[in-house]
Amino acid sequence: MPVIVLEASDFTSPLFLVRTWEVLSGCITFSLVASLETPKDLSDLHSTFRIFCMFIWCFFFTLTLLIHILSIIQFHSLIPVSWKNLTMTTAVLGALMGLSASVVFAWMVMHHGGRLTHTVAAAVASCITFLAYSSETYVLRTQAHEHRGYMGSNPGLLKILQLWGGCNMIPLVMEVVHSQGSASVLPEVLSWQLWVSTAFYGVCVLMSLVTVVVILGDLAGRCFLPFDKFLAAFSMIGVLLYMVATVICFTKILQLKELGNRALPGVTELIIMETVVASITLLAYTVDLAFSIKLLCDRSHA
Repeated sequence: MPVIVLEASDFTSPLFLVRTWEVLSGCITFSLVASLETPKDLSDLHSTFRIFCMFIWCFFFTLTLLIHILSIIQFHSLIPVSWKNLTMTTAVLGALMGLSASVVFAWMVMHHGGRLTHTVAAAVASCITFLAYSSETYVLRTQAHEHRGYMGSNPGLLKILQLWGGCNMIPLVMEVVHSQGSASVLPEVLSWQLWVSTAFYGVCVLMSLVTVVVILGDLAGRCFLPFDKFLAAFSMIGVLLYMVATVICFTKILQLKELGNRALPGVTELIIMETVVASITLLAYTVDLAFSIKLLCDRSHA
């Protein structure tokens, strides 16, 4: 099959330019952060968050580069995935995860007093990468609905937001678990809440991954039940689980407040971040459930 290369005008299109921007800024970001792996720089930072940020930058750099190359050589039609849903998911999730990485990395730098030139440059580069993915999201959202796919609709964006919330919970929970070894008072107060929340987060992340994979692979027609009913059931389960997890988060904050000086300041910050992410994800599941119920009601009256 002959390779069809883009015309000259396509190399100046907004989508081509913004993806080039993403690749360049992503490469600069993880290169700068990789150069900071020395005892003088950021060696004392939380290793979980450092790995989390590095994974985000490297993963989306690689994925964006592949999408960029496939768009240029016009091979995307040979891939057994929904291309419009894949590009929209990559752009939106890249923007959300880039925002998380920028906030977490800046928090680590300020928390440990890092003021090096490379450190500040890496934080700025991460913010620029976030702006690049946000720009691609805007460009894709301005296209016609048939070119955006399901993930470009409001319910699809909510699915991505749910996945974002679950992915952010992974390093947060790991850091809290790691911090338990540093505070002898934490296990007896927070242990059972932590493991219940972790189980709920794991179930919700698995449901989000299954939903995204089915949509990207155009596998909805192969389900033995209508896929919209599966989505409604997943949203209902997500609302219930995140409702309990959010209540547990607020309970942990109150318990840590009662401990006073016996609680480590870093642990309190982690619990607050977990509460914020859980609340946002709960809101996403609640709105998504409303969309799913409305869709089922419209189809039942059709």
